[in-house]
Amino acid sequence: QGILCQGRGSAANSAVCYCLGITEVDPARMDLLFERFVSRERNEPPDIDVDFEHERREEVIQYIYEKYGRQRAALTATLITYRVRSALRDVGKALGFSLVQVEALVSAVTAWRRHGDLTAEHLAEAGFDPCNPRLLRLLLLVNQIRGFPRHLSQHVGGFVIAQGRLDELVPIENAAMPERTVIQWEKDDLESLGLLKIDVLGLGMLSAIRRALDLLNHYRALYRAPWPALDLQAIPPEDPATYAMIQQADTIGVFQIESRAQMSMLPRLRPKNFYDLVIEVAIVRPGPIQGDMVHPYLRRRQGKEAVDYPSEAVREVLARTLGVPIFQEQVIKLAMVAAGFSPGEADRLRRAMAAWRRRGGLEPYREKLMRGMTERGYDSGFAERIYRQILGFGEYGFPESHAASFALLVYVSAWLKRHHPAAFCAALINSQPMGFYQPAQLVRDAREHGVAVLPVDVRHSHWDCNLEPLNGAPALRLGLRLVTGLSRGGGERLLTARARAAFRDVQDLARRAALDRRDLQSLAAGDTLLHLAGHRHQAAWEVAGVEPPLPLFDQPSFDETSPELQAPSEGQALLTDYAHLGLSLRKHPLALLRRQLGQRRLLSAAQVGRCAAGKRVRAAGLVLIRQRPGQGKAVFVTLEDETGTLNLLIWADLAERQRKVLLGAGLLGVEAEVQRVDGVQHLICRYLEDHSDLLGGLDLRSRDFH
Repeated sequence: QGILCQGRGSAANSAVCYCLGITEVDPARMDLLFERFVSRERNEPPDIDVDFEHERREEVIQYIYEKYGRQRAALTATLITYRVRSALRDVGKALGFSLVQVEALVSAVTAWRRHGDLTAEHLAEAGFDPCNPRLLRLLLLVNQIRGFPRHLSQHVGGFVIAQGRLDELVPIENAAMPERTVIQWEKDDLESLGLLKIDVLGLGMLSAIRRALDLLNHYRALYRAPWPALDLQAIPPEDPATYAMIQQADTIGVFQIESRAQMSMLPRLRPKNFYDLVIEVAIVRPGPIQGDMVHPYLRRRQGKEAVDYPSEAVREVLARTLGVPIFQEQVIKLAMVAAGFSPGEADRLRRAMAAWRRRGGLEPYREKLMRGMTERGYDSGFAERIYRQILGFGEYGFPESHAASFALLVYVSAWLKRHHPAAFCAALINSQPMGFYQPAQLVRDAREHGVAVLPVDVRHSHWDCNLEPLNGAPALRLGLRLVTGLSRGGGERLLTARARAAFRDVQDLARRAALDRRDLQSLAAGDTLLHLAGHRHQAAWEVAGVEPPLPLFDQPSFDETSPELQAPSEGQALLTDYAHLGLSLRKHPLALLRRQLGQRRLLSAAQVGRCAAGKRVRAAGLVLIRQRPGQGKAVFVTLEDETGTLNLLIWADLAERQRKVLLGAGLLGVEAEVQRVDGVQHLICRYLEDHSDLLGGLDLRSRDFH
């Protein structure tokens, strides 16, 4: 049915899954660990994960119910436990706090502090007296119930399919969503019973890739474009231009390597082939970082540290990653070749690694590892280092099989960005919400790559963003989906009416597309009526004059002279663009504020880039992303201005002291020291400033703590 899918996880280790098309990863090329898929000691069916286009996953779920019946197929449950925010809401209501009071308390527990205890400081920040007996009781109860079960929910996509009736094996119930059945036990319970679970997951990038390929093939058919028909198999492997782009961290929108951490790693790791992408996907994870594997690998890759192996058996396991275990499979293999674990024992070690943070249980394996390595002649330092790295994987290490599956999508999305940036950008916008970046940043990046971007226009735009020929190349035409307030039904009626005949004026558009007042006002505010009515003020006037049709007469038409209304100023037009489209094709907002920013002695991103490393600077930009990964020792923020981006590193103590500025500023200023390592620039922040007063009513949204 044309739904793009990609298998991942241990299924990628199986030649059978590859031949069936469940996974695109050829295990013969990857040297993956088959015991990760199935082993005699496990005595259980393999785990198979398949990603589908995120907007069409429900079609797949309903297909499974239709094929096997709801008596034989059901989703597994997942247990939702109390976190600080949910505990605050429930306990607050139970203790009689008003809804306004509860929400004030919840807002004080910001997203990047939600995993710790509720403290008296939180209460004081929300304007409450922490010594009040009711609040002390609230504090006590909230912290007591953190981690307790709250309710049972549906697993994101874990399916159990049985040979006979499921209700003879497990308790089932109807889901809140229509046409769904849920097993009342979670996946760990079902795993203990040995029931087969298949994960039917949704992935936004698959939707974007399928849309990009469809756009390119449609454009090729209409305009005889020079490229061949494209599908996943037709994309040429190991393209040097694609890897050159990746090495420069020019990866906004690219799957998995568009995050701040990945973009900082790319110029240092400099991937030049597919296996390098596999490593790149896996290395920027809590497991390798906590296990101190990242810097040794980079030093060895850059020739700054010798690569050594304590034995030939260890060399066979770690040669491709320069003697540093980066993948879960390598740890399993090391346990087998260096400590004498059987394949089944090594797989049990893998399971213990995944669960030790919650349940413990690694101590017996430590003793066996140490004893086994010592007996085989390895020194205690090597054995201890391997054990520390195993503990690091407990923080979330990436299996090589997962990384290989994801690396395929990394390469495909990067190739599309490099060779067809207009189609790639259109597909990303049409697949929103997904990824790290808003449409404004995606459009800006496309324009910087030479893509002509055409505005939303009722005469030419489709609902989705589309491609149009312009000067011999595909241009990106923004779609009606970007217009805030325009209903999907109104947009579809507009397209149907336009297919019959072009619109003469606003009256003709309103009559033939049967648009209501709200849809018309949204189109005017989105500046989509420019060539039918003129600038926004003129368009608003024309829309205000549209009369609804009377039941006994045709739509009346009037030949009136429109008043000469003054066009919006550049600043007004920019504000309205962001308010009603979420982006603007005019100047960057900070280009209009550069004089005021200069008066405050704030540099642009380009000016900072020309400063020497170690120099103390003052700069400012619009906040795009806030992140606090791992243990939360630092907060990472990305700023943008009209000349580029700035990457900030804010240590936790400064973030705590200036939390309100950090979280509340849309236009954030910093005093910081310029740091450059291996071509990657960061600003190490010393002081934060809020300059949002300069923005007026500009409506901007950042992506925070995801």
